[in-house]
Order: sequence, then C-alpha cells, then structure tokens
Amino acid sequence: MFTPVRKFVVFCWNFVFNHEVSPLRNIPDVAIRHYVLQALGLMWAVAFAVAAGSYTFLAVSVIGHTVLIAAAAVTVATWTAGTAKPEFFVRGSTRQEQDSPKSQNNN
Repeated sequence: MFTPVRKFVVFCWNFVFNHEVSPLRNIPDVAIRHYVLQALGLMWAVAFAVAAGSYTFLAVSVIGHTVLIAAAAVTVATWTAGTAKPEFFVRGSTRQEQDSPKSQNNN
C-alpha cells in the first residue's frame, strides 16, 4: 500500500530537487543549473514566508476591519436617527425643558 505512495513522493522530490531528473537537465552548464535551482529555492522560500505571514496576521486584519466597519455603521445609524428622530438625543436633557414651548408659555 505504501510502496506506490513512496515511489510517487521520491519521484516528485527528484523531479524538483535533482538537476539530472528535473527539466533543468537541459541546461548544459552544471553551475548555471545550480544557480537556477538556488534562485527557484529562494523564490519559493520567500513565497511561503509571505503566505505564512499573511495567514498569521489575517486574524488581526479581520478584527481591525470589523472595528472600522462597525464604527462606520454606528456613525450612519447616528446620522439617520438624528435626521429621523432628533428628539431621541434630547430625551431627559435639562436643556430640552428650558427650550421647550411649554416653558416659554409659562413665562
């Protein structure tokens, strides 16, 4: 059962890392083959580092964006309430009692 899987893994490993098996075998100069393999290795190391870093900070980014979206939603809700029901903001305020038409009629 494990023999076909093992052969597949070994084949894939050799295809990527063995310069005599990979498509790099067509480059005649061994030094250039080695240089190209090193450049590809560096590229993949950087790619995986960037991917792991973005996965690591994804939670922080999601939380930050959620806070910003929530702040925008609260702002829109406040503006909408201020337009539709301005009395909501002066409920229980002493200023409302001083400026109300009842208090002006009593004077």
